[in-house]
Amino acid sequence: MKILITAGPTRERIDPVRFISNRSSGRMGYAIAAAAQRAGHTVTLVSGPVALPPVSGVEMVNVESAAEMAQAVHKHAPQADMIIMAAAVADYRPAKLHDEKMKKSPGNIFLELERTEDILASLGQNKRPGQILVGFAAETSNLEASALGKMQRKNLDWIAANLVSDGFDTETNRLILLSAAGERIELPTDRKDVIAAELLKNVTRA
Repeated sequence: MKILITAGPTRERIDPVRFISNRSSGRMGYAIAAAAQRAGHTVTLVSGPVALPPVSGVEMVNVESAAEMAQAVHKHAPQADMIIMAAAVADYRPAKLHDEKMKKSPGNIFLELERTEDILASLGQNKRPGQILVGFAAETSNLEASALGKMQRKNLDWIAANLVSDGFDTETNRLILLSAAGERIELPTDRKDVIAAELLKNVTRA
């Protein structure tokens, strides 16, 4: 299969030295890419800024912002048999990018944010017959209900749900896989490479 995978956070710049981001380390997406490559698939990995070495044998596409990630994903999505969106893409970005470093001044400042593109929803709307779309849902509460709602709204085939406390910026993860066909598979806490292999085995089976 040709598998497109996203990983890591995005950075939304405020000025030349400041940005908005999140705690995603990229380890889960990188582990899935490595597992897919070992299984013999052709893999493209679109990665936000992370402190991880490239995955051997995988086409690497490095991006910074949500807009750059959207552009890269839309470029490669039409050729992909499966898309696994493991990246933690920013939902909002600063409405104004300051060309110069913002200076400290008395009092508070207010930062206006605007929505970024919902890449996963766009992929779901444009999914071609036979293409498999896998999303991730990192939640702090109401895990399964939130994940099921996201899967249905965005026309996903599978969603991998985890609590932020279980998987963000850690070496391990714990997932619940939910499918549009009604399957529910628990992957108990383990190293991310083990979880990645189990996830891939389930979502790629015929």
